[in-house]
Amino acid sequence: MAVDNVWPISYDELIPYYEKVEATLPVIDSRSTAKEDIFYYGAQQADWNELTGKNITSPGYRAQPNAILLRNETASIPDYDRERDGAYGCTFRGHCINGCHIGPKVQAVAKRSTFASYVPWALYSGNVEIRPNSFVTQILTEEDSESEICAAGVIYKDSWTGVISEMRSKVVIMAGGSIETPRLWLNSGLPRNPWVGRGLVNHWMDSVTGIFDEEILMEVLGKPDISPFVGQNAAARFDFPGVGAIQTMGFSPGLYSSGFYGISDKGFAEFNQVSPDAIWNMEGGVIGPKLKELMKDYRRTLSLLILTDDEVNQKNGVSLNYKIRDENGFIPKIVYYPGARDRVKRDRLATIGADILKKAGAKTILRSNWPANLYIHIQSTMRMGFVTDTNCEARQVKRLFIADNSVLYNSLGGPNPTLTTQALAVRTSEKISEKYF
Repeated sequence: MAVDNVWPISYDELIPYYEKVEATLPVIDSRSTAKEDIFYYGAQQADWNELTGKNITSPGYRAQPNAILLRNETASIPDYDRERDGAYGCTFRGHCINGCHIGPKVQAVAKRSTFASYVPWALYSGNVEIRPNSFVTQILTEEDSESEICAAGVIYKDSWTGVISEMRSKVVIMAGGSIETPRLWLNSGLPRNPWVGRGLVNHWMDSVTGIFDEEILMEVLGKPDISPFVGQNAAARFDFPGVGAIQTMGFSPGLYSSGFYGISDKGFAEFNQVSPDAIWNMEGGVIGPKLKELMKDYRRTLSLLILTDDEVNQKNGVSLNYKIRDENGFIPKIVYYPGARDRVKRDRLATIGADILKKAGAKTILRSNWPANLYIHIQSTMRMGFVTDTNCEARQVKRLFIADNSVLYNSLGGPNPTLTTQALAVRTSEKISEKYF
């Protein structure tokens, strides 16, 4: 059963929290390297508009906003002395999916994940204790004076020592991600809800790759190569609200060959006949001598990642496999089948991306056509409005809140979900404080 895309809270209500997270991390537009420059050139030649501002309502291209510190950019890093601890921030040297780590402190990691930002700040407050190597196996509940079910704490296991402990609390927040959060709900025997674990979306991804001749690059960039590994992995994007998004991707050679050439739902490119109407001239996986040939041109290659605005379907999601257990309970079983509308959207984005590469001068264009079970941006398995109320408190269990990708209402139109999840978490923390503390 497909459902509508209208969030139970408004975008305007989330804007202050977006702004707070962007200022805190901070989030800034990425700096351009050769792979971004050739992408911008192709988008301009394809007559797409450059987008400005934060509120995107029409299709076009722009710099990717990233939570990645630039070299010595001003940032809130507690107890950091530049003279003592040295420089920090992204050096654009590349090959850094997780962000450059320069200097002795984790807070100086260029890519400002929660691990390198909010967690250290929480620890510096003195009000937070982290118990590493621990895995919650059950949410504890009790009835309040009104005979309503309330979260009362957790049972957790130290994965190193094997010791099982109980912790009581006034409020419990689930943030295990879109697989483990519904798994924990189900393994805890919490009230049945037809939407727990259901509605999974994952931006049904794909990629298109263009290979350029040196002469074209000299003409467009004034240099003979793109060197896709240089700079941030994804620093430019194309947004198409309601359809999805396209990002430049700069992987190191090993990830390039395995990800963009080695994964496909279409078999091997050498056995596939490409439609005469297709913009790409290869489709599928590449192996053997052809892979060697393509990787020889690695420095003159640009790949684009397709993020589809796939639609929520109640048949997709996470349930328990009651035949198999691990040390933490029944294991999760994942089902995801994209719908017909999702396929139309993904094909449209792949065509737009390939056209940008072609207009930029790519001589060879490959569409990978990735399988649907390439799970990266997993969202919406504990949807707000169905499993939780608009404060992200569980409808059927008071004092139990959800603060991860699973509570997102849908796939957001295609953009990366991290910023929305963090903004929503900040909002949820305020609601918890106002209601219970």
